[in-house]
Amino acid sequence: MAPTLVSAAVGALLAAALLGSAFDRRSVAIVVAAAAAPDLDAVASLAVPGATNALFHALWIPLAVGVALRWDTAHRERSWLRERAVGATGDRAVRVAWVALASFVVAGIGPDLFWRAGVNPLYPVHDAYYLVSGRLVFSTQEGIVQTFVTLGREGPGVLPIERLGTSATHAVPTWVNPDGRPGLSLDAEREIALVRTGWQLIVVASAVAMLAVRFRETDAEVTR
Repeated sequence: MAPTLVSAAVGALLAAALLGSAFDRRSVAIVVAAAAAPDLDAVASLAVPGATNALFHALWIPLAVGVALRWDTAHRERSWLRERAVGATGDRAVRVAWVALASFVVAGIGPDLFWRAGVNPLYPVHDAYYLVSGRLVFSTQEGIVQTFVTLGREGPGVLPIERLGTSATHAVPTWVNPDGRPGLSLDAEREIALVRTGWQLIVVASAVAMLAVRFRETDAEVTR
């Protein structure tokens, strides 16, 4: 799976971009936690076969939450979320909830869908890991070359989706569960990957810088 720190960094960037007037330390913490939450299925894999990148990466979770959130905030006469918002106005809480949901999908699930091990997005209804891989380049001889959208008969379809296997055949190793299979191996070598590539380090550094600037601006507005 993609490093959790990278997912958290993308979540932080989403928080800085989307929270607007709801931006504060507590709201950012909620959004960043939502970005990291899908990776908790690595812990579940110690007991549930093939849970990594499947159990909490399934799209059923954000779909159900999104439907419930929409119903509660747009169709009920008295919104449960608005009435129980702690330390925030009702509309502010709703904004944070939607941004956190976007963070769960975009920052939590998204990077793994485009990164090596893939995800099991319809688990357990449809048990299959998928990886989306493609490219967009400009060639001086061939012009613009992209493989993300290929509608021809010989292409892989709208998206270049590669099927990697099922929860029974495709194990995703993590530092929690190095072999990806049920059971806790105390003597196994564990490696916690904070970042794996240079561009991931840039994403993390950008998120830290962005939050530092936004918090400074917010604190300055409060003291005026």
